[in-house]
Amino acid sequence: MDKILVVVDMQNDFVTGALGSAEAQQIVPEVVKKVESFKGTVVFTRDTHQENYMETQEGRNLPVVHCIEGSEGWQIIPELIPFTNGKKIFDKPTFGSTELAEYIKEEANKRNGELAVELIGVCTDICVVSNALLIKAFNREIPVAVDAKCCAGVTPAAHDAAIATMKSCQVAV
Repeated sequence: MDKILVVVDMQNDFVTGALGSAEAQQIVPEVVKKVESFKGTVVFTRDTHQENYMETQEGRNLPVVHCIEGSEGWQIIPELIPFTNGKKIFDKPTFGSTELAEYIKEEANKRNGELAVELIGVCTDICVVSNALLIKAFNREIPVAVDAKCCAGVTPAAHDAAIATMKSCQVAV
């Protein structure tokens, strides 16, 4: 069975920047190890906002400017840059990427459903859970998993809650 690893939003602003956290920094070595040793296709998502971020619904509810397209904070963390060469990167203006879910559906169809998807990254309780559930909704019959040790939430409690939610929705953890 073919596999796809989705590396969610491992960007400077979520690790060491505007919305960075100790938990996000702590998972970096595990994430790098996972990407380095993964046997299959690796793709990345990148939270992508514009200069008018504060005028958007998300900006009004999370008033911290982050991941402005082209900025240093928007870039994938330096530890993962070597693994992005030639890889698909899904720039997403919101938490989940329908483009990513559609891509995985196309890839599953090419393989007659013989595909498994695993997600890692940040934030477990926002973008990881959103993408895991979108992928599951678009692809009911393929296995979707999350590696909890390679994920970090806004807080440890929020991480745990997201993991529980994904388990309830038949995402393997």
